[in-house]
Parts: sequence; structure tokens; C-alpha cells
Amino acid sequence: MRDPRDPEPLSAWHRLADTAVLLDGFHVLKHAVRFRAEVQVAVTTDRRAALALADELAPDVRETLDALLAEVPESTYRALVPRPHPTAVAALAVRPPRAANLRALARTPRTAPVVVLDQPRNLGNAGAVIRLAAGFGATGVVTTGTLDPWHPTVVRGGAGLHFATAVERLAVDELPAGPVFALDPEGEDIRALKLPDDAVLAFGSERSGLSAELRGRTDHLVSLPMRSQVSSYNLATSVAMTLFHWSAP
Repeated sequence: MRDPRDPEPLSAWHRLADTAVLLDGFHVLKHAVRFRAEVQVAVTTDRRAALALADELAPDVRETLDALLAEVPESTYRALVPRPHPTAVAALAVRPPRAANLRALARTPRTAPVVVLDQPRNLGNAGAVIRLAAGFGATGVVTTGTLDPWHPTVVRGGAGLHFATAVERLAVDELPAGPVFALDPEGEDIRALKLPDDAVLAFGSERSGLSAELRGRTDHLVSLPMRSQVSSYNLATSVAMTLFHWSAP
């Protein structure tokens, strides 16, 4: 067990903060550990409370958290983390290598779809989609455009489940092979289709929909059932409905 008074975690934090993935909150750290993230340093303002959470919610990783967590004063914790989490737990982990993510996305035959977010704007929505994709066992989540899918807010929204699936930013011409099914209000009703396991499921932004470049790559336009006069679903809701349809027998 790490000595909670050891100053080494703080020096490690400052040394690694610019390059590592911020794991913000107990549940983010829990999932990262569960899915074998390389956690470099972890801190909390209350080891006893954090380990009690582990006893209650994640006994499978309790021993690992006991060895990782160093206790720091609340003022120190707040200086390290831009948006302090109610659980007062934070950690830094190694971001998976891009090459490893690309291999996972390109592996064939694929047994689960790849989700593509085409030029997403909302960090929280992107995180929610990654959490959904991990839960459904999708091969991975790809973003196009400028949003970094490993931004701390996205990782927080994804509850640390970035480490349970392949997450990467790619150009449209770099997307994995496979038939592209893109969500569009003018598309064929998804209920009439069986989505294949190697599908690339593409979702445009809520504001502007699919980009012209992604639309040009699309093999099938599909739509979700929706009441007339309702403009759209939330992005994460659309992804959840589509993945549920794919997973249904």
C-alpha cells in the first residue's frame, strides 16, 4: 500500500499532466482499472472513503485501488483537477497508442459495429456515446473533425470506458472498411433492416447533420422512428437506439 504522506505522487502528477489522460472521479478510475488502463498516479482527499466505495461498488479492483491511491489535502486536489468530482478521486493514465486503436478498428472479420460521430460538437454527448458503445460491445468509436475524443470532459462523460473499446479521431477517408449506414431523416426506416456486424454506423451532429464528405461515403441512409413535428433525438439517444436495434435477435 502506498504511504498516503508520500510526496512522490504529486511530483509524478506535475510531470505527467500534460501528456496523460485525466481520470476524473471514482467511477472513471474504477472502469479504467477494470479494463487494464496503465494508471500512473492516483490521488484522493479521503482514502478511507474511496476504498469504502470500492468495497461497495467495485470489489474486483479494490486491491489495485488500495495500492494506487495517495491521500492529498483538499486544496492540493482542487489545484490538480479543473472540475473537482464529488468523489474527490482523480488519476492520470497512459493514452492507448494510436497504432493499437487503428489495429483494433481495422481487424476483420468484425463481430460488432464501429460508431462514427461525424464532426461532433458536444463533449458530454461524445462521452455518453463512448459509454454506450462500450456497454454494447461495439468495436470502437471514431470521431471526425476537431473534437478530441480523449478530452477530459469526454473521458468523464464516458465514465472511463474509453479503455473498454477503441476510441480514435480519424479523417473520413481513414474510416474502417465495412458498409456505412448513416442516420438521416430521409433514410429507410431502420426497423426494416438488419444491421450487419461489420457495419460502420455514422451519426451527424445534431445541428448540421452529416457532412457532405461522410454522406458521399455512405452506402445506406437509415432513419429512426420519430413522431412528426419532433425535430431530432439527442445524439447519444440515437446511438443507443441504433445499437439496440443491431443487438436485437
